[in-house]
Amino acid sequence: MSASAIVQISYFAAAVLFIVGLKSMSSPVTARRGIIWAGVGMVVATVATFLTPGMGNFALMIAAIAIGGGVAWWSGKIVKMTDMPQMVAIYNGMGGGAAAAIAAVEFVRHEAHGELTIALAVLGALIGAVSFSGSCIAFAKLQGLMKKAYRLPGQNIWNIALAGATLVVGLSMVLLSDKMTGVQILSFFILSLVLGVVITMPIGGADMPVVISLFNAFTGLAVGFEGYVLGNPALIIAGIVVGAAGTLLTQLMAKAMNRPITNIIFQPLSGEAQAGGATVEGSMKEVGALDAAAMMRYGSKVIIVPGYGMAVAGAQHKVWEMAQLLEKAGVEVKFAIHPVAGRMPGHMNVLLAEAGVPYDKIFDLEEINAEFPLADVALVIGANDVVNPSARTDKSSPIYGMPILDADKAQNVIVIKRGKGAGYSGIENALFYAENCRLLYGSAQQVAGEVVGHIKAMGD
Repeated sequence: MSASAIVQISYFAAAVLFIVGLKSMSSPVTARRGIIWAGVGMVVATVATFLTPGMGNFALMIAAIAIGGGVAWWSGKIVKMTDMPQMVAIYNGMGGGAAAAIAAVEFVRHEAHGELTIALAVLGALIGAVSFSGSCIAFAKLQGLMKKAYRLPGQNIWNIALAGATLVVGLSMVLLSDKMTGVQILSFFILSLVLGVVITMPIGGADMPVVISLFNAFTGLAVGFEGYVLGNPALIIAGIVVGAAGTLLTQLMAKAMNRPITNIIFQPLSGEAQAGGATVEGSMKEVGALDAAAMMRYGSKVIIVPGYGMAVAGAQHKVWEMAQLLEKAGVEVKFAIHPVAGRMPGHMNVLLAEAGVPYDKIFDLEEINAEFPLADVALVIGANDVVNPSARTDKSSPIYGMPILDADKAQNVIVIKRGKGAGYSGIENALFYAENCRLLYGSAQQVAGEVVGHIKAMGD
């Protein structure tokens, strides 16, 4: 069998492994296995590349793999679970940047021939560059390096103007491919990178999970297009599969927020510009850790709604310890997860799994909402918009129409909250002023520890 045939068979096997791995990631039970399958597929594709006839620069390839793999292994070992969203964002950006870099090399060498090939190279470069710079901004926001959203005067005009200018330059590269200049290439990539930055800067924390998913789809599509340019079937299949999966996930998450993708890009939720909504009447009522512990310990059913506040405090282990103590006392405990809770898709599920919470105790919005009226206590830990009843009642609210967890329908609601502010999105939460709601102020880690201590004392 020729080396070329072995390479093609290996690429096909890698593509199958990618698809099987992605399918396995759809369930928490098989997700770990899916990651392993996808990893094996990547190893197969990488080894096959070394066997490609005419391939050279092996020293540079090995050096790149060693450096990149070493950094990835080291960062993967030290990253905290609470920092996982920004890690996902920056790794996703690296994929988009790699696709854009591949296109740049092809342009400089003038090795891409034919209008279709060049058009796909330009499109992949545009999408990859936008994903790279946009993901870097998302990383800065999630890491706390960029403290707030920045919106330019006439933001949408800038978005459209930059996109239009980038497309014009890209079209000129396609039409004048034989005479493509360095100025054209440089201008195209500068405009693409600036476009990613300008689009992402005004997007606030409330929309961040959807944005990360969108950039993931962008990266996949960019890799797929560049795979066509290089004639590499493994890149084509892997890129298109990731792009399609990311697109579907983005649509599902946008639906979960009842916000079209165009609104997320052109009308992002940010504290400065989108606080809106009617004035909330009433007052916030505080509760102590002892009373909160008693309400849950002597109830029959408790539903826990985790949010970003739990992630920031790293409180998932204490929360699970509290849940176990309540179950030991005969209380039924369930966890309710909103599709966009946290800062990335599946953020809360990952944190709860890391703490050891069994999968059968974690329920999504459609499964759990009917049970809130039957719950003695809904414990909300650092969540805001996903439990805001204004989404059902206030047509002037930016989140009106967004499906929410019906925590306000529980007999009693306890909200663990760091302070009296409106939250990251800047939208006031009517739940906090409801008659059946009490606020328990403090870091989720500290407060959960205090509640655990009181529950233990009640059992003695």
